[in-house]
Amino acid sequence: MKVEDKVMDMAKRRGFVWGPSPNIYHGGVSGFFDWGPLGKLLKNKVENVLRKGFMGFSFWEVECPTIMPKKVWEASGHLAGFTDPVIKCVKCNSYFRVENLIKEKYPNTDVDKMSFDKLQEFVDKKKMTCPSCSGGLGKVETFDLMMKTKIGIDKEAYLRPETATTTYLLYPEYFRFFRTKLPFGVFQIGKVYRNEISPRQGVFRTREFTQAEAQLFILKEQEKKFEKIKEFKNESLPLMKHNSKTIQKVKVSSMVTQNYVKKEAFAYMIYVAYKLIRTMGFDDKKIRIRQHSPKSLAHYADDA
Repeated sequence: MKVEDKVMDMAKRRGFVWGPSPNIYHGGVSGFFDWGPLGKLLKNKVENVLRKGFMGFSFWEVECPTIMPKKVWEASGHLAGFTDPVIKCVKCNSYFRVENLIKEKYPNTDVDKMSFDKLQEFVDKKKMTCPSCSGGLGKVETFDLMMKTKIGIDKEAYLRPETATTTYLLYPEYFRFFRTKLPFGVFQIGKVYRNEISPRQGVFRTREFTQAEAQLFILKEQEKKFEKIKEFKNESLPLMKHNSKTIQKVKVSSMVTQNYVKKEAFAYMIYVAYKLIRTMGFDDKKIRIRQHSPKSLAHYADDA
């Protein structure tokens, strides 16, 4: 039994996590879990660490709806860009996310840089088969990760795949609340939904989960010269470049000059995230912050 399977088995027996949910009906639906009494206590503790940590950096908490009309996701680019490459077994008709299949069988392969055509070429070259029935695999297809629903009788809508977009929609209200002065920061902790094609690894890849995200609103000229970074300029973080496997301890003040990030404001936000992770109790020796390759950036991202 794999380590994660042993952990999940213990978590279920001791009342941390139950599922897939609803377990009472034929074993439930993959990707959905219930948090038991001890699991909910633990989850609340983690959320409160994040909440207190963000507030310590002067971020203010908001809460937004989890369902938004179609036009929101058209404007954000999610309808066109929030997709995954999937592949279907020609024998048992099971669907799989192509990158996950490759990573599991060939862990040293960098799939982040692969286009759909390159993924297909790799699958064909290695003669990969279905992990469930060993059947052949078909063609790589595009799969929409967003969950669709309706508001009222006929208004198309989607469950949010992230908290960030709903947070951004309130900018006019923030601007008035913060007395029309930038920078200012807000954060949100709440439910999000992703229509994962093959949820796995217990609660590590699910279709419904809680996400915590903070947004820093700044002026264009504050991107590269961010005043707040001076307070933490001598703090060091464990960083990795996208084309390297070596972890380097880099000062916050050197993250831009050493080409780990493009802008000081982003370096500041990475430090905020790192500080929160440390506050949760993670061993610093097991933490690494990896730069994304240009090809693996989200459709809206300039840097990550």
